[in-house]
Amino acid sequence: MKILYAIQGTGNGHISRAREIVPLLQQYGDVDLLISGTQADVKLTQQVKYQLHGFSFIFGKKGGVNHYETWKEMNLPRFIKDMRSVPLKEYNLILNDFEPVTAWACKRQRIESVGLSHQASFQSKKVPKPKSIDWAQLVMKYYAPASHYVGFHFDRYDDFIYTPVIRAEIRNMIVSNLGHYTVYLPAIDDKFLVPILKQIPHIKWEVFSKHTKVAYTDENVAVQPVNNELFNKSLASCEGLFTGGGFEGPAEALHMGKKLLVAPMKFQYEQQCNAFALKQFGLPVIWGSNRNWLPIVKNWVSNPQEHQFHFPDETAAVIDKVVRQFAR
Repeated sequence: MKILYAIQGTGNGHISRAREIVPLLQQYGDVDLLISGTQADVKLTQQVKYQLHGFSFIFGKKGGVNHYETWKEMNLPRFIKDMRSVPLKEYNLILNDFEPVTAWACKRQRIESVGLSHQASFQSKKVPKPKSIDWAQLVMKYYAPASHYVGFHFDRYDDFIYTPVIRAEIRNMIVSNLGHYTVYLPAIDDKFLVPILKQIPHIKWEVFSKHTKVAYTDENVAVQPVNNELFNKSLASCEGLFTGGGFEGPAEALHMGKKLLVAPMKFQYEQQCNAFALKQFGLPVIWGSNRNWLPIVKNWVSNPQEHQFHFPDETAAVIDKVVRQFAR
């Protein structure tokens, strides 16, 4: 059996999930990997056969997407050329983790594909979603269309939705609490964060920033460039994680029993939905409309987190079901 696994390269969640899923897929046949997008800090350990430009959302420094840089990076002629370059008919199964080139190529050629992603869960009307303008929901629906959907979310909201894929390296880590708080906000400049965090001097903060190339310490705040191994160690031994409104990062923190505070990116519908879902569980959120972050952060570090999450290890069973149900 030949399997094509197409992965979105924007953000770290898609790549992190793929690192767990690829070895499982390889038990069923030959797996070719395709990645489009350029904004991930995490890399696959397996060889990538197709590296495409795709459509990437470029992170800004003020809490949202940098729309100008995102627009500048878009290349429609290359997108169409890439759509035609992948020999899709050679594959018995095409899986798509929110990767638009392969998704639209399959749709154009009327080839079945399976959307295997967190975003796939949003096909269900049962998933918590904030009220928003229609175009945001349309982007989520049509960015990477598929014939079938298998989704992951914080809860099993529908019969095709499963709990998050937690990497084995995270499940196997020794969890402790050394009292510090870990921070990863890729769309926020550390120069904005440090002055806020310094106002809570009794807390040690470990900030991982996409916007610095050198490590430095300012009073009780240690800042360093993003490093996956060091971040995992910091997360496993922290009191809590302050991060964006992504999916895999918050899910891993919740799996470890860590306190969680999220600040979803502005104008990023998926992150707004994730934060809205977490809010339903009673977790704190810093919305784009919140001008003064300090009281929210102070309240978060001062109070325990009531809701506890359980994410069973069901990834192998999910992949087995997908292969048996959808392979041609």
